[in-house]
Amino acid sequence: MSAHCQLTGARPRFGNTVSHSHRRTSRRFDPNVQRKRYWLPSESRYVRLTLSAKAIKTVDSIGIEAAVARIRARGGKI
Repeated sequence: MSAHCQLTGARPRFGNTVSHSHRRTSRRFDPNVQRKRYWLPSESRYVRLTLSAKAIKTVDSIGIEAAVARIRARGGKI
């Protein structure tokens, strides 16, 4: 599963791990991405979305219909 949120567009960020001796090594910061299934009443079907934890809370507050509209406005395929 790619670490990419369909709603917020969150993708991995890159940075450094800094040791006690201040040596730097590359690391990757992945978003907390989950696969979640929602019932979409307007289309009478379930949709499975790859969402970050923050996006799941957003869907809970704005509703699945508005969230799907936002994903489609960004050019995402559902």
